[in-house]
Amino acid sequence: MTNQVSSNSFKKIYNIDRTYKLSRLLGITMVILLIILFLPWTQNIRTTGKVTTLRQEQRAQQLNTTISGRIVKWYVREGDMVEAGDTIAHIAEVKEDYLDPQLLERTQEQLNAKNRSVELYQGKSEAQQKQYENLSASLTLKSEQLINKRKQQTLKVQSDEATLRAVQNDLQIARKQYDRQKELYDKGLVSLTQLEQRSVALQNLEARRISAENNLNNSKQELDIIDLEQQSIRQDYMEKMNKTQGEILQALSQAATGQGEASKLQNQYASYRSRSSFYYIIAPQAGQVVQARRNGVGEIVKEGESIAQIVPPKADMAVELFIRPLDVPLVAPGQKVRFVFDGFPAIVFSGWPQASYGTFGGIVTTVENNLSPEGYYRILVREDTTIKKWPESLKLGTGTQAIALLKDVPIWYEIWRNINGFPSDFYTPNTNEKKESKK
Repeated sequence: MTNQVSSNSFKKIYNIDRTYKLSRLLGITMVILLIILFLPWTQNIRTTGKVTTLRQEQRAQQLNTTISGRIVKWYVREGDMVEAGDTIAHIAEVKEDYLDPQLLERTQEQLNAKNRSVELYQGKSEAQQKQYENLSASLTLKSEQLINKRKQQTLKVQSDEATLRAVQNDLQIARKQYDRQKELYDKGLVSLTQLEQRSVALQNLEARRISAENNLNNSKQELDIIDLEQQSIRQDYMEKMNKTQGEILQALSQAATGQGEASKLQNQYASYRSRSSFYYIIAPQAGQVVQARRNGVGEIVKEGESIAQIVPPKADMAVELFIRPLDVPLVAPGQKVRFVFDGFPAIVFSGWPQASYGTFGGIVTTVENNLSPEGYYRILVREDTTIKKWPESLKLGTGTQAIALLKDVPIWYEIWRNINGFPSDFYTPNTNEKKESKK
């Protein structure tokens, strides 16, 4: 009995006959771990971003003042919904160049006066042009008169030359007759009276010769006078015509200068008129007025300064993400992305996107080629309409955490890659997915 008790005690103390399950548990655990190592794991790139829009005109837009001025009145409050063309605020002038309330009217009067001056200069040039034409016609008439007069005087010179030649012939004959009469008188064949008659005839012809020469010289001198008169009249008229032409050019120059000044005034008038339309700040599109940067009335705003923002009511939502240059080759248009939006509960298994809860899908549309000042590349992701829709209450600027899905690999490979510090495998999205994203 004692031996039996000691034997039982020995077995209870040392558990000799007890069967342990630890080895079986370890074996099962190893088998499970081995199976897990061969399960598929989706490689991914994790990054952050925020909600934006695909189109620029659907993003928050600043309401800027075109001119500097003083705020007179606000027509809306922060949070009000406005339509395109609604008046946001009214500003008044502060620059002394535009304080005249009748600035447009006075500028228009200056423009009208300058146009009238241009018309007068043009009328003056036209009148002087007619005067120039009249002088040219008078010169032509005077020239024709002098030409006719010169022709007449030329004929008179020719007539006087013929008369002189006839008198010279008669004189030559009379001299021969006188010589013969004198010889006869010396021989006593004719009387003294006959000789004196020949002498008188000779003297008369000599006087006629002198008169004919004088007439011829006078005719030639008159012809020279006509030539000089013709040159003098032409020179006189040319001086008048040149002076008139100079006055025409001066009038045209003054008209051109006036036209330039009129154009400048017209441009100034148009600028003043356009400036008057800038006194009212108009909503460029429908949306909600937010972030008013000026309070009350009477505050001065500078040219181009933003006084508020307007957010469109509807927008094609997108997400902008910023990725490292190391990950840029792994991202391409058409690639799938999963999101977790701030404020929306989610359970995320980065390697098993199908097992995640509360995530939303997207497709990469754009990968920008320029590097941001922070050293990241910007990508835009649109909504993937083939799966769960994005929340309707999603607002612009909402923060996001994104997971860009890459290639499916075994878990053991992903562990080995991370241990060795290797990058994710290069992955090209499916061509069909690209086509669907483009559609």
